Amino acid sequence: MTFRPREKGVAAVEFAIVLIPLLVIVTGITEFGRAMYYYDTLAKSARDGARLMSTQTPADINYASLKNQAACTAVYGNRTCSGTPLLPGLTTAMVSICDRSNCPATHANVSTGNGVINLVTLTIGGPNSPYMFQSMAPFSPALFGVGSFNFGPIAVTMRQIL
Repeated sequence: MTFRPREKGVAAVEFAIVLIPLLVIVTGITEFGRAMYYYDTLAKSARDGARLMSTQTPADINYASLKNQAACTAVYGNRTCSGTPLLPGLTTAMVSICDRSNCPATHANVSTGNGVINLVTLTIGGPNSPYMFQSMAPFSPALFGVGSFNFGPIAVTMRQIL
């Protein structure tokens, strides 16, 4: 008669041992994907705000309100600052706009091969008001050493009409 060793529950024990590293990997991939989504949303909203600013010049009548509308477009996705922000924690205070009226040394009458142009730059974040990414996984700081981090300044520069 052959004696078989007891193997009941071995698969459950092996699964329990593998489950913890598997969950850590899946959580890391998910958080990395969320961070990439947030960065992409910030870049697209900065582009939309800069595109709005590039359609007008500082000589236009409603240019001051256009700066507010561009900041609202970058944060809320619309010109009226209505609704919820595109990302949690994003505010219009994090948006800065540089054009020929407030940055004349770098944005007014920039020479090109075919003449001169004016530039407009919309920046989200920066050293004074960075956008902070918060992790959804409460245990991620202990595992990865990262619970939240600042995105660097996300800036878009476009040619402004003359």
